[in-house]
Amino acid sequence: MTNQKKQVKEDVNRREERKPVAEAPEPVADPLAEHLGRVRSAYTAYIDAQKEVARAYKAQEQQREKAYKQAEQQANSAGEQAVEQALRSREKAEQQADEAHKKAREKAAETYQESARQALKVREETIEQAWRLSKESAGKAWKIFQGEGK
Repeated sequence: MTNQKKQVKEDVNRREERKPVAEAPEPVADPLAEHLGRVRSAYTAYIDAQKEVARAYKAQEQQREKAYKQAEQQANSAGEQAVEQALRSREKAEQQADEAHKKAREKAAETYQESARQALKVREETIEQAWRLSKESAGKAWKIFQGEGK
């Protein structure tokens, strides 16, 4: 029997060697749970993407607002400069017009003075000539009156 016992022991050992060591049983795949997990992951990714889009939209909106304010400020500055330049141009034109008006008034005064001087000269000459003619005429008349006129 000892041989038999040995043989039985060897058979049991051989069987144990052939049997794989018991591993933890593989979990039974639940396709619905697996699908639900993927759906949850996809939904989470979708929500995250929406949040990212919202952040990007807000950032873009802030950039547009900043660009608008900058453009508005530049337009205001350019407008103010244009108005200031127009005012300077107007003041310069008024000054030039005032100077031209002053020169024209001076020229008109000079022309008046010259014309008045000439008119007075002509008047005086005309009066002198009329006086001479009057004297000559009176002298001739006196001579005729006295009988000297022949």
